[in-house]
Amino acid sequence: MFITNYIKEVWGAVKSLAKGMKLTGYYFTHHKEIITQEYPDNRAELVLPERFRGEVVMKHDEHNEHACTGCTACELACPNGTIKIITKFDISPEGKKKKALDTFIYHLELCTMCNMCIEACPTDAIKMAQNFEHSVYDRRQLTKKLNRPGSKIREGVE
Repeated sequence: MFITNYIKEVWGAVKSLAKGMKLTGYYFTHHKEIITQEYPDNRAELVLPERFRGEVVMKHDEHNEHACTGCTACELACPNGTIKIITKFDISPEGKKKKALDTFIYHLELCTMCNMCIEACPTDAIKMAQNFEHSVYDRRQLTKKLNRPGSKIREGVE
């Protein structure tokens, strides 16, 4: 009984190995499309899929303006506290207090690249960038301030 079960398991393993080797041999001899990229040798021509999620960045235009209103929707949507929004109150020309973004802190070391913050943002102020090389020796370098110094909210964004 034990010997027959052992022989059946060995035979199943050999059959599975042969099936995998057959498929590998087919792809080796029939070059249709190369799906393996020679990274890091191909950095200049590296093409990442459009859906690739690298890290969260805040979009700024040529006038150093962004669309973040400081609503904290991205902070609330984040499942593990990667984003911290610090707001301030600006006084509009009409004399009204208006909530505005002071600092947008992003903890890359905590981010799971789930994209929930991007989906939650009502003004499309943030997006997922295509950069992926984040190796550093000091973990503090992975905490980033996304709004640039001197940036302000774009006119017409509410």
